[in-house]
Amino acid sequence: MSSGSKKRKLGEDVQKFYAVKAGRTPGVYLSWKECQERTSGYAGAIYKSFVSRKEADDFVAGRNQSNPGQEKFYGVAVGHRPGVYTEWPEAQRQIDGAKNPKYKKFETRREAEEFVMSGGKVSAEKKEKGNVKADAEVGGGVLEVVDGRERFEVEEDVEQPSSKRSRTSGSAEGKGKGKGKMLRIYTDGSALGNGRTGAVAGVGVFFGVNDKRNVSESLDGDVQTNNRAELTGVLRALQIAPKERGVEIITDSNYSINCVTVWYDSWVRRNWIKSDKKAVENQDLIKGIKALMEERDELGAETKFTWIKGHNDDPGNTAADRLAVAGAHASR
Repeated sequence: MSSGSKKRKLGEDVQKFYAVKAGRTPGVYLSWKECQERTSGYAGAIYKSFVSRKEADDFVAGRNQSNPGQEKFYGVAVGHRPGVYTEWPEAQRQIDGAKNPKYKKFETRREAEEFVMSGGKVSAEKKEKGNVKADAEVGGGVLEVVDGRERFEVEEDVEQPSSKRSRTSGSAEGKGKGKGKMLRIYTDGSALGNGRTGAVAGVGVFFGVNDKRNVSESLDGDVQTNNRAELTGVLRALQIAPKERGVEIITDSNYSINCVTVWYDSWVRRNWIKSDKKAVENQDLIKGIKALMEERDELGAETKFTWIKGHNDDPGNTAADRLAVAGAHASR
């Protein structure tokens, strides 16, 4: 056997350890398939392979920065899987073959995360300060963003918010009734082919960059509509958030907000029949959200809803949208 063949054989036999720092279930896995299951379709996933278990454990725990002063952060905003990468080969894999990828190198993780959340935009202020490396061209990225999401909002005979504004459940007012600072959560829903046969929907809940609580999942059930996905996003956010802590749900769905803050009481009085004599749709989700709101209110925690214009370059809304779109694609 030639020495070259022997080297290849030994290389193939080496046990690799796949460290998932940010994904559905962070940890160290022994096969690429297991790693893929935890990261595929997860926006902002961070993972890396090692030949040492200790190095993999250190990576997951954030202890692998032997020389942090020289570490670079590659923000991939648009590509196969958006996220922040600390090694160029990893980032390059996410942009090779991607459609209109966007990526950039940064000196700090925070700047890279902001770049990813903004969809690949860098503020003029940061450019002037020189925080962004000029030699890093905007190019490839991670999870390709798919445009063309369709929305069909159901309107009752109530005015819709025309600009960003908030509504609060119960009698709670002020800056955050409950324990600790109010938790801000962005939610969104996406339905590919909404209103047509074969539509598929996804749910997105965004707590923060690489936050383990982020949700990107397919919509359950036979009814795959945008409104149902939007409501499910709100429901999932309230299920995950601490019950005794005040929360602000930020969504671009007027429908979801109105269901639980404006129309709910009249629907109950009319036995869940709308003013047009038709049965209220999505009753299970609306009742589920309201039950969680009432439970939180009894514990002294405020549930606040804030409407925000969708697709308007808000980083949190953009992140939630990407999670929802990825969830919809995962069901295909």
